[in-house]
Amino acid sequence: MKATIYDVAKQAGVSIATVSKVINQTGRISEETRAKVNRIMQELNYQPSVVASALTGKQTFTLGLLLPDLANPFFAEIARSVEDRAHELGFSVMICSTDNNLLREERNISLLKQKSVDGIIIATGVRNDAILKDLKKQNFPVALIARDMPSMAIDTVLVDDFIGGHMAASHLIEQGHRQIAVIAEDTLVMSSQERIRGYRFALEEAGIAYNPELVRISDFKVTDAKQVAGEMLDAPQPPTAIFACNDLLATGVIQAVRERGLSVPGDLSVVGFDNTLLATIIDPPLTTVAQPIQEMGQTVVDLIIRIINDKNTTKQRIVMLPELVIRSSVSRPGEYRNK
Repeated sequence: MKATIYDVAKQAGVSIATVSKVINQTGRISEETRAKVNRIMQELNYQPSVVASALTGKQTFTLGLLLPDLANPFFAEIARSVEDRAHELGFSVMICSTDNNLLREERNISLLKQKSVDGIIIATGVRNDAILKDLKKQNFPVALIARDMPSMAIDTVLVDDFIGGHMAASHLIEQGHRQIAVIAEDTLVMSSQERIRGYRFALEEAGIAYNPELVRISDFKVTDAKQVAGEMLDAPQPPTAIFACNDLLATGVIQAVRERGLSVPGDLSVVGFDNTLLATIIDPPLTTVAQPIQEMGQTVVDLIIRIINDKNTTKQRIVMLPELVIRSSVSRPGEYRNK
């Protein structure tokens, strides 16, 4: 049977109150007694109840992490970074994936609160402002990562998506491309809006007319991106380059090119966004805009724990700079065919 606090107290020859004080590091307990109780807990493999701690108003040293899609390598790498930093600071992490579904988003936040997590890190788009407003009204510790809610004072860690979109489009323009398409996810999400805005600004700087027909929206799956890219490639005037707003979408673009007997970058140049592991193992290796994933994850954990320890701290919005990583998926238009 699983050991209880009563078993620990009986074997250590102390009261239950003494065991509780040792667990919570409170009260005046001699070092000899403290060491004895800790030794007995190890021998019995006793694990203090997180639920019991929550019921007494104690920290559970647990964080919730709400992700939109664990199949996206970017969010998987974010989760790893968050978990690593949390463990360094003595916290565990409960991870929930919403599949970009509003109802699941609401249910998962409710679940995390029922599990008495000390704070929630949100990486989803949070289409329903009421969710965040309710958490803030309750003074519940919450922070955003890779997402933005400019209308609300909330701790946030993100990359400058406008600069990232500008970097991607500018690189393609510098290579001589003029017919540049974009594939993005839900444009209700601020990151997609900003990446497209950066793309449009780069076109404007280069004197290239913006064509709304070259901006297409895809679901967050590779198959959907492949279909959208295929439709553009089959058009009478296909683009010579596509900027995919994440590496997962870029993978779908490359698949669409290959299914048509074409090549990257010979027939189509492709730029992604995120610089996940996927960008290095795909063929050809993907030119992409890198987000500082590890640093973002570490920073948001530091922020949420600061909020947990002092709920009245000033809110911070930390914006990190992206970096263009040049690999083999971009060339000048027709460069390979002319060789």
